[in-house]
Order: sequence, then C-alpha cells, then structure tokens
Amino acid sequence: MKLIDSHSHLTYEGLSDNLDEILKQCAAVGVSDCITVGTDSDENGKVVELVEQYEHLYGAVGIHPHNASKYKPQDIERLKDFAKHKKIVAIGETGLDFYYNFSQQAEQEQLFIKSLHAASDCKLPAIIHSRNAFERTLEILNDFGSALPKIVFHCFSGDAKQAEILLEKGFYISFTGVITFKNAEPLKQAAKIVPLEKMLIETDCPYLSPEPMRKQKINTPALLIYTAKKIAELKNMPLEEFAEKITGTTKKFFGII
Repeated sequence: MKLIDSHSHLTYEGLSDNLDEILKQCAAVGVSDCITVGTDSDENGKVVELVEQYEHLYGAVGIHPHNASKYKPQDIERLKDFAKHKKIVAIGETGLDFYYNFSQQAEQEQLFIKSLHAASDCKLPAIIHSRNAFERTLEILNDFGSALPKIVFHCFSGDAKQAEILLEKGFYISFTGVITFKNAEPLKQAAKIVPLEKMLIETDCPYLSPEPMRKQKINTPALLIYTAKKIAELKNMPLEEFAEKITGTTKKFFGII
C-alpha cells in the first residue's frame, strides 16, 4: 500500500530537525511520498533544498495569505524561479484567510491574484487556502477561468453543499485528519460525495493530528494513515483499494510519475 501526503510543512520546526526519522516512519506505514509546501519566500528556498536532498519529497512554493502584508514584488519573481525546479509540482499555498485576518483582506486578494497569475504562467496546479472566504475565493478563481490547469482546496473544512459547488467547477478537494474528529459530521458527509478522482488527502502537518493521535503535538506524514482509514470506511471500501485510487489521483494532479 502506498499513500502520498499531498500537503505537509516539513520545513517547520519539529519536523525539519528530525526529518530522516520522520520519513522512515512514513515508509514503515506506507506513506511513500510527501508534498512539502512553502508559505513565504525564505521557506520556499528551504522547500527546494529539501526536494533536492530527499528522493521521495516533492514541493510546492507559495506565499500564505497571512504573509500578504509582508511580501515584496520580487518574491513573486522568486516564486516563478523556484517553480522551474523539476520537483516543484504546484504553486501554493495561496488564497484568503478572513478568519484570522493577519493581513488586510485587500492585501490578501492582491497577493492571491498575483500568485494565481504565477501558477498560470508556470502551468502548475494551484493549492488554495480558503478560510471564512469561500465566496470571495470563488469569485477570484472564476476570473481566471481556464487559465489555471488544476486547483485543489486544501484542508477542506466545508460541508457537502460547498463540496458540490467545487466539484461542479472541476476543482479537487483535499481532506485532513479533521475528518476523524467526532464533531466533524458535515465534513464526513462531504467526503462521501467527493469522487476519488477528485479527492486528495493530507496531514497539513505539523498541525491537525488525527484521532486517535490528536494529543500528539506535532503531526507527521505517517499519521496520514488514520485519515485514509476513516475515508475508506466512509466510502465502504477496503483500505488498500482506497489507497491505490487516491494515490493515482494525487500523482495525476501533481504530474508525478
């Protein structure tokens, strides 16, 4: 059985300083590959370093909406330069976070639009962060039409109705360990209607450790197995069959051979 963690932050403290052991743990439970995701210009450089160092790591480079008030125009050009690397497989994460509003909403929107232009120019998929900003995120994405090759809403936290809207637009939806939580019934209902050819799974580590490991402070890609087991259960299918299909979708989305 092989799984791919489609969204992790392996440059973060607590993961980067123990990465060899963490990747051994991944291999032991069948998590064969990881996409490690950048959130600012300096971190994007570290992402490139990691994917060059580790065979089973791929990267995405982006500027998180939290950092919209701090980025500089040249950071977008650096983003495009990083994206030329053969193991950088997406632009992101990028999007809108109207929950924390660490940056002004207008600044977030400006950065989001520039990042999507970068994805279009680089012909790479876009990894979308959207929190408390579902409608505005869609409005901006709609303006790009078919200019963006593929889009995934990472760490999806909506319900079945929102999932249907995304699926109608041809977008992909990625689920985290939150789906294992007892109070996540709307999310579970959403997962039931998302076809496996439009679904990714992720840890978003070091955040969001799944049940029954929720007390583990630092989530790791190895814990992706719990998310896979829960969704396979919701889909009423064997774990091995689920893993095969979801891994195929992930490879297709990111263009991983």
